[in-house]
Amino acid sequence: MKETSIEAPVHPRPQLRRQHWIDLCGSWQFAFDDGDCGLANRWFEESNAFDREINVPFPPESLLSGVHDLSFHPVVWYRRILPIDEELRGGRLALHFGAVDYKASVWVNGQLACQHEGGHTPFCAEIGHLLVDGPAQTLVVRAEDDPRDLQQPRGKQYWEERPGYIWYHRTTGIWQSVWLEPLPRVAIAELRWTPDVDRFGTSLTVRLDREPPDGWRLRIQLFGDHPRAMLVDDTCLIMGKELRRDLLLDLSDAAIRRRRRLLWAPEHPNLIDATIQLLDEKGAVVDHVESYFGLRRIEVLDGRFILNGIPTFLRLVLAQNYWPDSHLAAPSAEALRREVELAASLGFNGIRIHQKIEDPRFLYWCDRMGMLVWAEAANAYVYSDRAAEMLLREWLAAVRRDYNHPSIITWVPLNESWGVPDLDRSAQQRDYVRSLYHLTKALDPTRPVIANDGWQHAIGDIFGVHDYAHSGDVLRER
Repeated sequence: MKETSIEAPVHPRPQLRRQHWIDLCGSWQFAFDDGDCGLANRWFEESNAFDREINVPFPPESLLSGVHDLSFHPVVWYRRILPIDEELRGGRLALHFGAVDYKASVWVNGQLACQHEGGHTPFCAEIGHLLVDGPAQTLVVRAEDDPRDLQQPRGKQYWEERPGYIWYHRTTGIWQSVWLEPLPRVAIAELRWTPDVDRFGTSLTVRLDREPPDGWRLRIQLFGDHPRAMLVDDTCLIMGKELRRDLLLDLSDAAIRRRRRLLWAPEHPNLIDATIQLLDEKGAVVDHVESYFGLRRIEVLDGRFILNGIPTFLRLVLAQNYWPDSHLAAPSAEALRREVELAASLGFNGIRIHQKIEDPRFLYWCDRMGMLVWAEAANAYVYSDRAAEMLLREWLAAVRRDYNHPSIITWVPLNESWGVPDLDRSAQQRDYVRSLYHLTKALDPTRPVIANDGWQHAIGDIFGVHDYAHSGDVLRER
């Protein structure tokens, strides 16, 4: 495991960072809406209904939220005053949510800013145009999470009031970071790194949120991690909202000799840092973001997992990542790091995240410490056309969000036939499993995909068998 030192708090979106951002976690006003009357009574415009306080991002069922109510509350509301100073007025301002379980509606000063469905994936809204005169800018969030909807992707959240068997307490509402981010007039919206070990470089796709004026350029700088040294300094015209650029690292004799110091693997998790600047026609910096990627190649050949051309034995711990006092949410940012450190200290070289799309800061520490990750979706419990649509929408958003993490080496959309209980008898469900596989491969052809891990395999690059026998002899016989 790579040695790490205490550093500044990890950005909630570690692979596309701007220097200036405002953390909105902490104390919010809060209310249950058991009669689902808040919309009709326009709670997004007044404060009298908010009779409690909650500590965001901890769900109201959890002890750390300060609410700690384990009974059913399908609709909850949040409210707080935004810290908007004069410097932020008049410009573009993005409001980000890491995850809200399950449906979210967001208002700023009584005006609807955005809506989102999906309990594990991020969303944002531009709110600069919704600000009003004066110091008070009011943010209101309504979250709807039906605890008895078994079609909803929910992972290991139990549908009864008290947890039982292998299921845990529920998580309702906000459970990941909330933050504000000032944006320039044209902003870098997405980065997509695709490493190419054979050519010793990477392909980068940059997407902007608006069309750039003529003559604007993009500057890309890549830096080696140990020691930090410039590897690439590339500037090019950008003539639309999307640019794809191939960036090859130094192929000199000296670079070849230090190749191992640039490749990413558990034994040497080297990250290549990046700065991307959007420049106007005069060369002035319009936007500046920081990112990173890992130079590595993943293959499955002849029954072996191959990392950078080397057969690698996977020793993975199953990480369900529920905390007694905070449920799906981590009790602290440091706890995310500590989970990775503990897994490494026990001799594992990887983590299989189970029935959860994990916080990006957890994946950051896996990237930084060299822990291999199998990324899994939170599944539904039954099959229907609606259940299939909801999981598919959320899964594709997760693959897009986490594409850049070098630690992720395998995608697992379904586990042990959760949500497809009749796979052996239903052609419809088999078609659904195959579609998840092919859509995942279409979005990301660089990683193996296990469409349904565990017992029944309609299609996949790896066939995993989950066997809970306690006897080595029995395992060998099977």
